[in-house]
Amino acid sequence: MKKTYGFAVLLLLPILLSEVGCQQENPHAIDEQLIEQMKNSSYGVGLSYYQLPESNDFASIPQDPNNPLTVEKVELGKLIFHETAFAVNVKFSGSMKAISCATCHNSDAGFQAGMAQGIADGGIGFGTKGEARILDPLCPLDSIDVQETRTPSILNVAYQKVMRWTGSMGATGANEGTEAAWVGLPFAKNHLGYEGVETQSIVALKGHRQEIDPAVVNGTTYKAMFDAAFPSVPVAERYTKKTAGLAIAAYSRTVLANQAPFQQWIRGDYTAMTENQKKGALLFFGKAGCYRCHNGPSLATEGFHALGVKDLYQHDKAPIYNTSIDSVENLGRGGFTGKAADMYRFKVPQLYNVSDSPFEGHGGSFGSAREIIAYKNAGVAENPNVPTSQLSPLFVPLGLTEEEMDQIADFIDEGLHDDDLKRYVPTTLPSGLCFPNADVQSKIDLGCN
Repeated sequence: MKKTYGFAVLLLLPILLSEVGCQQENPHAIDEQLIEQMKNSSYGVGLSYYQLPESNDFASIPQDPNNPLTVEKVELGKLIFHETAFAVNVKFSGSMKAISCATCHNSDAGFQAGMAQGIADGGIGFGTKGEARILDPLCPLDSIDVQETRTPSILNVAYQKVMRWTGSMGATGANEGTEAAWVGLPFAKNHLGYEGVETQSIVALKGHRQEIDPAVVNGTTYKAMFDAAFPSVPVAERYTKKTAGLAIAAYSRTVLANQAPFQQWIRGDYTAMTENQKKGALLFFGKAGCYRCHNGPSLATEGFHALGVKDLYQHDKAPIYNTSIDSVENLGRGGFTGKAADMYRFKVPQLYNVSDSPFEGHGGSFGSAREIIAYKNAGVAENPNVPTSQLSPLFVPLGLTEEEMDQIADFIDEGLHDDDLKRYVPTTLPSGLCFPNADVQSKIDLGCN
């Protein structure tokens, strides 16, 4: 009898396990509450309003109609984005064929810089996620390639019509009607008519001193890849910064944090987030009102807001180069449009994988999501240069408790963290060079020969 009973249990075991699994998948009261809350925050649409598509589901990924996604284009863009062999217009000899787009947008830092101010040309070293990169002591200050605002992430940029903290890149969306401001480089590239992701990618290659070197193209598989990605482009125009930029943009649009626990939860795995993270999400989409600015699949609307945060030149935790109180970038959207109402307003950033970098805000003045939440909860501007009259009407005290702020931070840091961004990184490059950097110190840091 014992043997029979044991055999029966073994037969029933798969069924019992299956039932347990199904029970784990069923929504609990807090899940149902969050589902209802998100229906309200999505204007009645529901969970699908927040779902990021699979990276190969091109039909569901927002794209520029003038630059349709193809497998060949995306693959080419992924390689060029990480390629160091195209860094041949550098001003500092130590950076020759040693930097790439991924120098300041590397996957381990959530596709943003691992430091407050990214350093491309003129920098040396990498660390583990770009946090150890410093100015090469042999490089003159007037030769380095740095930006006057913190490097934003390329994660989920498919949902952005315009790019940069000021939204100055792109011919559509919020930039319709701003044509008078499209004067001089890099703004003149908006006249190409592309959306922000494409425009920014084309501009960035020149701005960050990259060149589609014919020797590299013809001496590697790049030529065949350009041919496959742009078969209808005349040969004389096929191997250029423009087509390379369009390929990078196509790749960037597929870099989606669609494996984050929150995304798994949206797809029906109610065990993907902890109860604490769910409580944080309830606050995010409810009491705290975070969704008023951070909404949609990337949790970033196309809005611009003045929150009175510090500018990059005011950063006091790390060396900052070639920016000052007089920088037009400090004026935010207003520095681009020239409109008084736009002064000190900056674009709403996406929120996935923010914990991968210890610097947040356009000036990098916050060390974590928790610090930003506390700042917004207090509703007191930290930058004395921003007039109170310019502050967003949404920047008011939120009345959150310490526990509630911890819960929101847990939702953002863990619930919105995709642990496998390496899937967007190539294993090798056609050139055979090291990446994302190939300077001497970076090779040591990366263990690359």
